[in-house]
Amino acid sequence: MKATENNDKERNGKIKGRPVHKIHAKCIRLADWFRNVSIVYWIIGLGILLSIALIFMPGYLWEYFWVRIKTQKHLVALVLIFCLVAVSLVWKTGQRIDVWAFKVFNLHGLHTRWLDWTMLGITQIGSGIFAMAIAVFFFLKVNHLLAYEVVLGSLSLWLVVELMKALICRTRPYIKLADARIVGSRAGGHSFPSGHTSQIFFLAALISHYHHFALSGWLILYGVALLVGITRIYVGMHYPRDVMGGAALGTAWGLFGVIVNSYI
Repeated sequence: MKATENNDKERNGKIKGRPVHKIHAKCIRLADWFRNVSIVYWIIGLGILLSIALIFMPGYLWEYFWVRIKTQKHLVALVLIFCLVAVSLVWKTGQRIDVWAFKVFNLHGLHTRWLDWTMLGITQIGSGIFAMAIAVFFFLKVNHLLAYEVVLGSLSLWLVVELMKALICRTRPYIKLADARIVGSRAGGHSFPSGHTSQIFFLAALISHYHHFALSGWLILYGVALLVGITRIYVGMHYPRDVMGGAALGTAWGLFGVIVNSYI
């Protein structure tokens, strides 16, 4: 009875004689609206904005970027690797190998509770939230330009990844394989390429350009990126080739960011 009275008071805009803040309800409705917008519309909207930016880009900038891209052999090689991995998805034998390798990481071996939590924590390093946190840190402590590049690069990379997923439409392994283990929550959308892997390899390529690490620093940076890729298989969200494609795409996007930075 008391609970019913409290609900009536809340609906009438008051709790214990104090007005309910309507701004809170508006924020909730706004957040719900954002969550309900289809990913297709986000892709279309960002694609339109990117197209407008490219259309109005001066000709001398096009020429500059084209010349620099041609001199970046690593960038061209990474794009070719990504394309080859994407094309290989139609290879049936490759799919069987993918499933076998997926099960090695996802099902076989030691799978204790503490390891599940550890891998679930490490996989968050490849999330957009972590990238934005890094950008804030760079803005406050390191370099404003690097912070802007992380934000713009991450958003544009997300757009490219979602476009690739929409075009390729590869089903996630936990949907395709009945015995797959799911650690944490189920990721939506399609499987190729891995967005988390793309994001962390993008950060690794960009940061390594700004900071001239010794060999040990490079090994640690890309070792963490590789570990994030492995966690995506471990938690049941991606096949190995999704991770390979994500690593190639993210690194290529980081090198492209370096070209943009060199012009700025």
